[in-house]
Amino acid sequence: MTSQAKTQDSGGGTAHDRLPGTETAGSGQVGPTGRPLPDFPAPPPLRQHGPARVIAMCNQKGGVGKTTTTTNLGAALAEYGRKVLLVDFDPQGALSVGLGIRAHDLDHTIYNALVERGHDVRDLIQPTRIEGLDVVPANIDLSAAEVQLVGEVAREMVLARVLRPVLDDYDVVLIDCQPSLGLLTVNALTASHGVIIPLECEFFAMRGVALLIDTIEKITDRLNPRLVMDGILATMYDGRTLHSKEVVRSVVDHFQDTVFHTVISRTVKFPDATLAAEPITSYASTHSGAEAYRQLARELVARGGAP
Repeated sequence: MTSQAKTQDSGGGTAHDRLPGTETAGSGQVGPTGRPLPDFPAPPPLRQHGPARVIAMCNQKGGVGKTTTTTNLGAALAEYGRKVLLVDFDPQGALSVGLGIRAHDLDHTIYNALVERGHDVRDLIQPTRIEGLDVVPANIDLSAAEVQLVGEVAREMVLARVLRPVLDDYDVVLIDCQPSLGLLTVNALTASHGVIIPLECEFFAMRGVALLIDTIEKITDRLNPRLVMDGILATMYDGRTLHSKEVVRSVVDHFQDTVFHTVISRTVKFPDATLAAEPITSYASTHSGAEAYRQLARELVARGGAP
C-alpha cells in the first residue's frame, strides 16, 4: 500500500472520505442533505433495560447498506450503553458472518424458531465481541421459511411471537431484512415498532422507495397500526460527485424530515471491517465511518426511535 493510500485509510480518513459536516455538527453548517446539521447529544445512561423497541432495516433492493447499517448502528447504540439484539432475517446470513458467527455450522437458527414449535429464541442468541450486542443468526435454511409459513395461521405474526420472550431483556432489536417484499419482510414489519430505509445514493435506487412505502402503509393499516417510519438513511454517499449530492437533495425534496440528517459515506473501511468480522466502531474506531454511525445512533435516540 502506498503512503498516500495509508494516509487515506487511517484515522479519520481524508477530507473526501470524511462524512461532510460531522466534525462541525451543531455549528449551523449545512450538511449533505442541504439542511443545517444539528448537534445530537450523547444519550444519557438508562436506569434499566427493556422493553425493547423493534426496528426493521428494510429495502427490497439489495446492496444498499442494510446489513452494514444494522451491524454498525447496533454497535454504536451498544457503545452508548444500550442492550441491542440483532436479528439476521436474510437467508444469505451476511449479518451473522460479518459478526464472526459460523451460522452454517449451527443446528438451530431463526429458521427453526419460525417453523418448528418448542424453540425458545433465548437459546438461539449468540454473543458478539461487542459488549451489549447479541445476534440471532440465520443461514440458507431461512430461504425455505417463506414457503413453509404460507399455510400457517396468522402467518404474518410468527416473528412477533418468536421475539416476544426477549423484548424485556433488550433496549433495541434491529432486524436485518432480506432484499424483497415477501412474507419474511412482512413478518419483520409486523413485529416492529419502526422501520429504517437505507437508500443508496443512486437515482435508480430511488425508484423502488415508493413501492416500499406503499407496502409499509398497507401493513400499518391492516396488520400493525403501531408501525412508524423512523427515517430514510442515505448510504454510499460520495461528496466528490454531483450525482450523490443531487440524489440526496432529491430524496429530501420528496420525503422532507423523514430523511435522517446523518449520511453514510462510501469508504473501503466498511468491507474491511466485515472481512475482519467486527463493526467499524471497533475495527476502525476513529474513522469517520464509525463516527457517522455513532451520529446516526444519537440522531435516532434524539428522534425518539431508540431509548
